[in-house]
Amino acid sequence: MKDKKFEEFFEIPLRNGLTKPKKVRGNGFKMVNMGELFRFPIMNNIPMDRVPLSKNEEANSMLQSGDLLFARQSLVREGAGKCSIFLADDENVCFESHIIRCRLNKKKSNALFFYYFFCSQYGNNLIDTIVEQGAGASGIRGSDLAKIMVPDIEIDTQNKIANSLNNIDKKIALNTKTNETLEKLAQALFKSWFVDFDPVKAKAKLKEEGGDLDPIAKELGMSKEILELFPDEFEESEIGMVPKGWEVKSLDKIITPKKGKNITKKTVVSGSIPVVAGGLKPAYYHNCHNVTAPAITISASGANAGFVNLYHQNIWASDCSFVNEEETQYIYSIYLFFKSRQDEITKMQQGAAQPHVYPKDLSRIVLVDPPKEIWMKFEKSISSFFKKIKNNTNETLNLKNLRDGLLPKLLSGEVTINDLEAKR
Repeated sequence: MKDKKFEEFFEIPLRNGLTKPKKVRGNGFKMVNMGELFRFPIMNNIPMDRVPLSKNEEANSMLQSGDLLFARQSLVREGAGKCSIFLADDENVCFESHIIRCRLNKKKSNALFFYYFFCSQYGNNLIDTIVEQGAGASGIRGSDLAKIMVPDIEIDTQNKIANSLNNIDKKIALNTKTNETLEKLAQALFKSWFVDFDPVKAKAKLKEEGGDLDPIAKELGMSKEILELFPDEFEESEIGMVPKGWEVKSLDKIITPKKGKNITKKTVVSGSIPVVAGGLKPAYYHNCHNVTAPAITISASGANAGFVNLYHQNIWASDCSFVNEEETQYIYSIYLFFKSRQDEITKMQQGAAQPHVYPKDLSRIVLVDPPKEIWMKFEKSISSFFKKIKNNTNETLNLKNLRDGLLPKLLSGEVTINDLEAKR
């Protein structure tokens, strides 16, 4: 396979974006910032900040479908040269100064193919050769990016590879959307039972006005047998009115979140086990675990201290607190409880230099504890949601591994386009 300079595929020269200070932002044209570049690898009608533009800026700094966007600078080396692709938006969109725009010649190149190329390990290795480490930040130069040697592949082959990889991404996106919907349904049910106390309110009204439980149960989406477990009146407590017979408790009277065991980048052995630390996503991937799934994690320190997540695979709990089935048989119910109190947990952050939220902080959260039978019924009611989420998550992991491993195999000849078409 032959290579050629990346710039030989360009329609126009590379261009850096615009500098717009915060004081002028808020109105005008949508602008892709670094946050969007890292959060949305494939951009299609996403939310953005707005900035005013002059006529000249408007003429030279708009994005078109298929434009590749590269991170010109990043606080971490891994982020320098990060590639995203702009597909579409209902409005005109520009881009900021820390981003390099690359517009390819459509007769020679498929933008999606090159997006997948630069997201692959092969492409990452090439980008790494042009990354420069500065004082506090890493970056790439457009002039160096243009000279990178990339595979010289016929446009028809590029189209087929891009189509195959994009079909995998569409399935991943569908799984993600489905999981979001399933979790929202579970969260709504938790809120109805344990925050708004809808079953208790319905029974209290029924007690006052008379009637039958069956239509009320149907309206609440539960069986009559479950509805009968709820009381039909409220009583005073130190936190206000609560269902009669339910106990107001601190979390440590029900479960005790445990603290993870720190591991550093130097001691991590490369593998597939997520290392959960203080961020929103795994910090690294290790070769063994210290917590079995399903596991609830609460980030312990940093800007995202208190962030609640649920893992359906074994993890290495590092700079986080965690709860798994060794602590509770109501793992999904407790996860939904934590998510329902996300804002409160985030506000628990202490420490100026390094904000933190530790197990001892979580133990002080107060909740209204229903009888065991209600916890059991709720856990059973939502388990099907989370089993589907787990299946979709596992499929997504497999699809990502397939997608990330497919391009290098295609480029090396280990897998051919004919092999892909034969599997359809």
